[in-house]
Amino acid sequence: MKTIKISLAGTPHDYKQGLLPLIIENLGYQILWVKPARCDLQIRGAFFRQEKKRYRWLPRSHRPIASNLELAVKGGWNHRSNPPLTLFHTAENIRHDAVAADYTISFDLSVQSDRHFRFPYWMEMLDWSHEGLLGNQNLRFGKLLSISRMMQPLGIDFLKRPRKVAMFSSHLREPRATLIKAVGSLIPLDGFGPYFDKSILYHQQSGFNKVDVLKNFAFNLCPENGLYPGYYTEKIPEAFVAGCLALSWADINICADFNPKAFINLEAMTWQDFEPLKDILNSPTQLEAFAEQPLLLKPPSIEPLKDFVREIVQQALS
Repeated sequence: MKTIKISLAGTPHDYKQGLLPLIIENLGYQILWVKPARCDLQIRGAFFRQEKKRYRWLPRSHRPIASNLELAVKGGWNHRSNPPLTLFHTAENIRHDAVAADYTISFDLSVQSDRHFRFPYWMEMLDWSHEGLLGNQNLRFGKLLSISRMMQPLGIDFLKRPRKVAMFSSHLREPRATLIKAVGSLIPLDGFGPYFDKSILYHQQSGFNKVDVLKNFAFNLCPENGLYPGYYTEKIPEAFVAGCLALSWADINICADFNPKAFINLEAMTWQDFEPLKDILNSPTQLEAFAEQPLLLKPPSIEPLKDFVREIVQQALS
């Protein structure tokens, strides 16, 4: 088994347990986590900040010498003949070119580059065992998301549940504050998570799984944090798998990932102060129409991402 030395910069604290390291290991590589100066591949996250130029007080010709001496003293001398390869991987609503890197994985649609791969965060939460990838987790929800379930209709059972809305949130920054007010004026709404329960410091410490809570609700208010073509997270799929009708707020291009007839997109109603929502919630015919729809119209595959990552790793070790 080959070893690849990887360093992280600006990634979430639990990145090492995420999907991308799992894919690299699945491709037959052992990961050795090292400091930046010793890596073959540096993965940069959404919180990466480029270091300011150092040794400005020295003449330009002396700065590389000073930098190399510092690395040697710290035990971080890099014996590579070439600089390490860099990959910018973001699960945040940040553009693919926000961080300088050789390759990028992001949400963004229609990026015309063979060095960019679109892989929205909701796909990290899928059960990929049928394609031989095991070990990823969806701890906050309580289980991985089934592709086969999302390719079946939602089903009428959600209408047999209490006609209430559940919302999970750690804040009520816009658009959440406006949406919770609009929806809550039409139908009972219960809130869960750090914003609604101040004893919860963060979601992982909440003591509940979303899937268990959602079983007691017909609807789930699950807006995205912002609008951008391609930025669609795990929120709608989790509502669907839990058997809820999702009330979302997302960019119109969401049809690139999900069947727009399988959930309610509040974004299109904003200019009407969400008036159409009242008619939908009070119409058995319209609600039953949502129940007939699958969320996915075609099955996604992990193989294209594996091919993209394989090329990066091979180039990093060349």
